[in-house]
Amino acid sequence: MNKDNGKLAVKRTATGLGLFALKTIPFNKRIVEYVGPILTNEEVDQKKGKYFFELNEKSSIDGSSRDNIARYINHSCRPNAKGYTTGKRIWIWSLREIKAGEQITINYGKSYFDEHIKPVGCKCEPCLKKSNNRSKKP
Repeated sequence: MNKDNGKLAVKRTATGLGLFALKTIPFNKRIVEYVGPILTNEEVDQKKGKYFFELNEKSSIDGSSRDNIARYINHSCRPNAKGYTTGKRIWIWSLREIKAGEQITINYGKSYFDEHIKPVGCKCEPCLKKSNNRSKKP
């Protein structure tokens, strides 16, 4: 189970649920660990889930358990956080200051984006704003 010390909360977003900062998170700060069982990539291919975070070319973490609050971090084309692998652990770090009340986001990567997000259209905040601005122009 992740211990977030009351600094994070899961809340409803336009795309489902997301992870939000309850307190300001400074730049370059470790936020949360992405946890779950480690699976081989062959096992990942058989499971067909959406909560796999690649550790290396041979294995991934299955973060599908609801005890893994990092699973609620949504994709953004302009993220405010990033996952870093240390051995067999993945830590999410802030890429800039994240204000209290702001959703924590990472870039899911090209292969995930192409397979799961692109077919339905990206709904991250920067893309929605860009889309809304285009539709408002005469």
